Amino acid sequence: MNLSNKKISYSWLLFFVLFLLISPMFFGPLIALLNPEFFEGLGDTELNLGSTLFIARNLAVGLAFLFAIYVRSAPMLFILILVRLITDFIDFPVFQTFREPPLIGQIIIFTLLCYLPAFFGLRILWKEMKSPS
Repeated sequence: MNLSNKKISYSWLLFFVLFLLISPMFFGPLIALLNPEFFEGLGDTELNLGSTLFIARNLAVGLAFLFAIYVRSAPMLFILILVRLITDFIDFPVFQTFREPPLIGQIIIFTLLCYLPAFFGLRILWKEMKSPS
């Protein structure tokens, strides 16, 4: 089965999942650019290397998502969601280590806005890729 040429048909659920996965990749960098002290704390008002890398990483992946949606590539979207899920699995303990936010709030945010949409998106895309044309 050749999955590389499989064009995806979008459903409302897949659009919702993609919105949940992609929107933080643009809103986060916008917040970091407009209000650097939000991410840095301690009254820093300028971007540092960590913030700049955060902005670059999220914008690059966000643009890759938009390109994959445009070309309707289910395998590309599947890989991007999988990479984003792995990144989110790494980000959660990093947030706990360096930011010390409330644990329950972080669990809710990461579960509802990162992990569940990614799992649903992977499931939907896997079914799309496996279904006969």
